[in-house]
Amino acid sequence: MVAAAPTVVELRQLQERLRRWLELTPVVRCRALEKRLGSEMEIYAKMEFLQLTGTFKPRGALATMLSLDKEQLKAGVTAVSAGNHAIATAFAAQAVGTTAKVVMIKSASPVRIEACRHYGAEVILADDVHAAFKLVEEIRENEGRYFVHPFEGPNVALGTGTVGLEICDQVGDFDVIVIPIGGGGLCGGISAAVKQINPGCTVIGVEPEGADSMHKSFASGKPESLEQVNTIADSLGAPFAMQHSFELCRQNVDELVKVSDEQIKDAMGLLFKDMKIAIEPACAASTAALCGPLKGRFAGKKVVIVLCGSNIDWNTYEKQARLD
Repeated sequence: MVAAAPTVVELRQLQERLRRWLELTPVVRCRALEKRLGSEMEIYAKMEFLQLTGTFKPRGALATMLSLDKEQLKAGVTAVSAGNHAIATAFAAQAVGTTAKVVMIKSASPVRIEACRHYGAEVILADDVHAAFKLVEEIRENEGRYFVHPFEGPNVALGTGTVGLEICDQVGDFDVIVIPIGGGGLCGGISAAVKQINPGCTVIGVEPEGADSMHKSFASGKPESLEQVNTIADSLGAPFAMQHSFELCRQNVDELVKVSDEQIKDAMGLLFKDMKIAIEPACAASTAALCGPLKGRFAGKKVVIVLCGSNIDWNTYEKQARLD
């Protein structure tokens, strides 16, 4: 199967529509990080954690809801998430004038739960990620709400592809891009956009060791599930891969690497010390990869890292980030 990637024309059209609600997040050069790694790289960070709601997720949620007809919008939408996608779905629903009923994990940050409610969503709590997906399916069937998937489908890829489009516009030519992977929606969309505009770029996807469904899927040649998810990067803790996002990643990602929770904690602390930013574990994955499994590989290259989200409360951040 070959997944149809969003075209550059389609990405430009969506980008224009999204201007009504979203920000053009900045790209900054990370000179402190360059100095720390000492390999004469130029490192640029796409600061997508500065997007409204704190992550890239509203792009896919809005792209999905903008495709719905009036009757479906009247029935409302539903979603399942550890937090970020639920927040984005609530935000997007409010933006387009529909209602959202979202399922979250009981262990989700209270800050994220409150953010969903702030945007007007009804929040239902589930015991774990597998129970959450079962519950959201029941809501879809019983209430007729449209299921806004957290990472799968052409509309999600179209939305996340606008991140890749912006990076190419903002940075110009670059040699390498490092993208976090949960379910693969972000990486699938960005990689599809980047490979059309800058086909010589090396695309690297990063997964936590305890949530490596894309590694397993690449190895088997088909989307795979995990029996258990075990990582502090809960936003990257998708319990399975799915066909469309898997195919986009397989077509456009040149290499996958894994990072440990310890490497993520180190990267969180490093970004705080060097760049004065406090971000969630998933957001630190690309930096952890550059400082860990990718260290020393890109001397003299122009490298982009995607910083995807910052929805974390300070108490949790202090426990997770290695700040000493």
